[in-house]
Amino acid sequence: MEPIYLNEGMIVSGIVLAISFILIFTETLHGFHRSKVAMAGAGAMILVGQYYGFYSPDKAFEAIDWNVIFLLASMMAIVAIMVSTGGFERLAAQIGRFAKGRQFLLMVIMGTAVTLLSLLLDNVTTVVIFGPLIVLIAQKMKVNPIPYLMAAALLSDTGGVATLVGDPPNLMIGSAVGISFMTFLKHMGGIVLVAWIGTLFALKFLCRKDLSITPEGTFEEDIPYKDKSLWTKSLAVLGLLVVLFISHDAIHWQPWMVAGAGLIILVLIAKHVEMEEVMREVEMPLLIFFISLFIIVGGVEGSHFLQYLGQFVIGFVEQDLLLATIVLMWVAAFMSAAIDNIPFTAAMIPILLSLEAQGIDITPLWWALALGVGMGGNGTHIGSTANVYIVTVSERLAKKENNPELAITPYKWATIGLPVMILTLVICTIIMYFFFDFYATPFPRTS
Repeated sequence: MEPIYLNEGMIVSGIVLAISFILIFTETLHGFHRSKVAMAGAGAMILVGQYYGFYSPDKAFEAIDWNVIFLLASMMAIVAIMVSTGGFERLAAQIGRFAKGRQFLLMVIMGTAVTLLSLLLDNVTTVVIFGPLIVLIAQKMKVNPIPYLMAAALLSDTGGVATLVGDPPNLMIGSAVGISFMTFLKHMGGIVLVAWIGTLFALKFLCRKDLSITPEGTFEEDIPYKDKSLWTKSLAVLGLLVVLFISHDAIHWQPWMVAGAGLIILVLIAKHVEMEEVMREVEMPLLIFFISLFIIVGGVEGSHFLQYLGQFVIGFVEQDLLLATIVLMWVAAFMSAAIDNIPFTAAMIPILLSLEAQGIDITPLWWALALGVGMGGNGTHIGSTANVYIVTVSERLAKKENNPELAITPYKWATIGLPVMILTLVICTIIMYFFFDFYATPFPRTS
């Protein structure tokens, strides 16, 4: 592979990226919402990209992952319809009664449910479904919802690494290399399980102050449905969506199409539900933030700055494959925490494929890349799409309750998410070191 040299366009794209993300992380200091900052950064990236010749409005439009945007919008609308039935309130009461006020047990129940679903669905869909439910449970128990919201995001991010369909980067890697669902699960399942258990107990320690409080609220009274028929039909549609999400490759439907089909079915079933009311629950600032973020990162990708940085990791490969594997995992994690895991994965795949084409054995690097970008998403509030949605849920709740303490700020996220990221990386490093021969063994490839 021809070496990539640093040029002025790369430097400028990196500066725009750095300034945008610094302002996003410090939004509580300067007062500009992250969506406004991202919009300004996106505009700046298009302008400098045109000037230096590595970006254009057309390329910016192509850089937007519309699958994520439409998936988010459709799932938020579906959940809004389900919330209107009162079914989530009854489900919250049932879970609360089972936990009997034991907060850590409640976290384990919710975390396990979120994780099991995230093995089959992507993390975004999972947290969109569970976010409103968690808020309802916490409000009823009169406890701080932040530990539970954080747990939903962190455990879904971690658990999703285990399967080919649990996290978008996994699917990108699997498609590029030809890794089957079972091969991926065989290599990632065990290591992710240990990391998941570590995450759960880290949450118990990091949130010990909130979890030690005895809940004041109870779930004694019976909560009636507002529309039992629609709730039942909604669950049937949700079950259909799970089946379609799992088989979306076989039917050649993107996840957004599956979610869109589910929304169409549900709005036809719920003919008395007003679309205006449903659409009010779709977080437009969140969607604008993601659109802008994709444009910013797409510009950096277009300048080849990410590939320029990535080639330095590859320099270790021929000298020490084990060291290269561990270095790649950690670098991928920190890069993913900073700029989202999808663009870094997209930049690294062609670099690794070119090394493979030269006859260099890089088998363990594929697993290191998947682990790094997956665990790294936990590090910051914008490290994964699921994180940003959970932060948005907390902000909406804080505004509704007129209590700023209920909002998950970048600093609050860092105090929990960053230690969890470091812990899971340490766990993965230790397991990778002792079982390196297993991960370095070539795996069967699908055509």
